[in-house]
Amino acid sequence: MSALAITVGDVEAARARISGVAARTPVLRNAKADAAAGASLFFKCENLQRTGAFKIRGAYNALAQLSAAQKTAGIVASSSGNHAQGVALAGQMLGIPVIVFMPQDASRAKLAATRALGADVRLYDRKAEDGLALAGALAHATGMALIPPADHRDIMAGQGTLALELIEEAGPLDMLVGPIGQGGILSGCAVAAKARDPACRIVGVEPEAGNDAQQSFRKGEIVEIASPDTIADGAKSRHVGALNFPILHALLDDIVTVSDAALARTMRFFAAEMKMVVEPTGCLAAAAALEGGIALKGLRVGVIVSGGNVDMAQYISLLGSGEAA
Repeated sequence: MSALAITVGDVEAARARISGVAARTPVLRNAKADAAAGASLFFKCENLQRTGAFKIRGAYNALAQLSAAQKTAGIVASSSGNHAQGVALAGQMLGIPVIVFMPQDASRAKLAATRALGADVRLYDRKAEDGLALAGALAHATGMALIPPADHRDIMAGQGTLALELIEEAGPLDMLVGPIGQGGILSGCAVAAKARDPACRIVGVEPEAGNDAQQSFRKGEIVEIASPDTIADGAKSRHVGALNFPILHALLDDIVTVSDAALARTMRFFAAEMKMVVEPTGCLAAAAALEGGIALKGLRVGVIVSGGNVDMAQYISLLGSGEAA
């Protein structure tokens, strides 16, 4: 692991840094889920995290380490919503100005929440423009620090803290299953999980319509795709991060995909059986586990539930539909 961007030591340092800031979210069990998967599933519920997603972990870890001059100048980021809320909250707590580029078609709930946390939100067309490029250009022109959603050592280390918590509470795992957008959460968690138990298998899950990480994993190099059309708005990435990919390629055992219809069914499962609101992206890992996308029989499996931020109108529509819209 020494050749990779982060080590478990970085994750441990991040845990100390975010202590008292990020919540230690619960690990929940469900008998019907275990029966459906034929396995013992341990759901790490980051939908119950502050701002409704895991992103505060990496965001606070990154912003807390900025120099005094950088904190005064402020930071700029690009996000479809959850990272936006994470950096907005971290900026609010640390007194750091935050500008976030968000796509015009971002969840209205995520847009409103990011603005409510004091961030300056600037909209762009994700089909014609690259939000991270816009953020990078502004950072270069102003001297603000660029804090990307995944491709950043401190972001990865912060996200990896959830895997440490999961393993401490659930005990040894045969497998850890998590979502992949640009790769920030699973790269950090893979480093943490493999350090605790090298035999633990790591499987990533992304939407069928946007399988850039799966293509990259199989080809051995980063593959870029067009902006995918999926209800999993947090996984509409066009490619994985440059720092994330070597970790994913080295430590993951497989990357699988799930359909939007499977995500909708999993949202309904969480609502009906576990009384939880989970956004489509947050359902990626659970959908693969519950619908047979991964061979799990007899295993102890950690399942990352990454977020619960979803527009209520979309949520109600998906709960009542037979298929994903």
